[in-house]
Amino acid sequence: MSTDDKNRAIAAAILPLVGGAENIGSVAHCMTRLRLGLRDRSLVQDEALKALPSVMGVVEDDTYQIVLGPGTVARVTPEFEALVAASAPTHTADELAAQGAAIKAARKAKNQTPFKLFLRRIANIFVPLIPALIGCGIIAGLNGLLINLGRLPSVTPALAAMASGFMALIAVFVGFNTAKEFGGTPILGGAVAAIIVFPGVAKIDAFGQTLSPGQGGVLGALGAAVLAVYVEKWCRRWVPEALDVLVTPTLTVLVSGLVTIFGLMFVAGEVSTAIGDFANWLLANAGAGAGFVLGGLFLPLVMLGLHQALIPIHTTLIEQQGFTVLLPILAMAGAGQVGAAVAVYLKLPRNGSIRRTIKSALPAGFLGVGEPLIYGVSLPLGRPFVTACVGGAFGGGFVGLFNMLGDKVGSTAIGPSGWALFPLLDGNKGLGETIAIYAGGLLVGYVVGFVATYFWGFSRELLEEFNVETEPAEVPVASGGPVAPQMPEPVKV
Repeated sequence: MSTDDKNRAIAAAILPLVGGAENIGSVAHCMTRLRLGLRDRSLVQDEALKALPSVMGVVEDDTYQIVLGPGTVARVTPEFEALVAASAPTHTADELAAQGAAIKAARKAKNQTPFKLFLRRIANIFVPLIPALIGCGIIAGLNGLLINLGRLPSVTPALAAMASGFMALIAVFVGFNTAKEFGGTPILGGAVAAIIVFPGVAKIDAFGQTLSPGQGGVLGALGAAVLAVYVEKWCRRWVPEALDVLVTPTLTVLVSGLVTIFGLMFVAGEVSTAIGDFANWLLANAGAGAGFVLGGLFLPLVMLGLHQALIPIHTTLIEQQGFTVLLPILAMAGAGQVGAAVAVYLKLPRNGSIRRTIKSALPAGFLGVGEPLIYGVSLPLGRPFVTACVGGAFGGGFVGLFNMLGDKVGSTAIGPSGWALFPLLDGNKGLGETIAIYAGGLLVGYVVGFVATYFWGFSRELLEEFNVETEPAEVPVASGGPVAPQMPEPVKV
């Protein structure tokens, strides 16, 4: 079977289990999950869906999220969209609008809180930027390596331009996405945010000081674009339609631009500086303890989808210092998860279903994608999720300790973790020392996660329940092959 046929078969197997094309209101994906807006949640066959061999877990939030893993989800989503488009019945625009409004209202009432909505919006602004951050970060690391080795001096300036160009204009992209997320005209958000990086602001004085290009960074761009959206919406309500095309964009850029120059740039600059100073102070004075707490709590944040809210902080640190010292610490959570999964594999030698799940999810786990192991292994079992957090805590404490001793370990970009973070590592000491510290943290996370899970991750009742022979359930799918049985329901810790 070709790769395209395989992806089409996965999409075809999922579609009927989520209620068919008529039940699909929207389709999107992130790095690991297929995100579906459903018209009727009751039509979803959860257990059969979890039993599909390509499905690593499901998560219900503002959308119904099916964990397929990195790479796979990006290839399955277009096939799924094509099937929906080919199968979906024709509706009038009014019918679709009414259905969409009803779904949105019901889901908002059930799942949304102001805090979760705010965090989700922040994630929606920054997540689309991650591919560029990864690509530019790796190029920056390659360029630094060539400079340190004294190789290819004629090439390094070009690599520096490739690596730095996006970061120099990241405020514009943040402004564009912010306006889009908050219901404004994206290009107007980008135009206002562009003021922040324009070199000419160096001729302007505000609050008794001369402004600097880029002052306020992504936080200033976010605030400027939000303000632009509110100004634009006010104009849309009060400006006559005949003048709207001229007056609305002009007032939007003028009003929000003036506030940005003579207010937001200074305020956001102070906040950005405070974030950087606090991160440095925290790791310099309480590195081991801070790393322990951050590494231990990160898996629950991933489970809830709240880890994306940290992206603006990472981005601010990268803008200021060239790397974020928080990401290598948080990446230790994935190491604890891997160690825990290996322990589960050894503790349940008779459970072929769980062991197959672990074998298929471990490669992604080593590369820092923890969701397959979270939703496919540790969280359904209960205790192993807690012991995985313990492994992450000790790994984070290890890296934090070296930060406290003066060896900063950072990442030049965000997105990857685990082994995939090695090309992005940077710090205030030599690259070899930085890599050694990070690798040592991973090893600590693996070992502690394994030991904690092997000795304390299972009660006697849990072992009796799950260390039993399992046979694959023959559930037909579009490709005609059998699938593994679903994971058990979550067990109380």
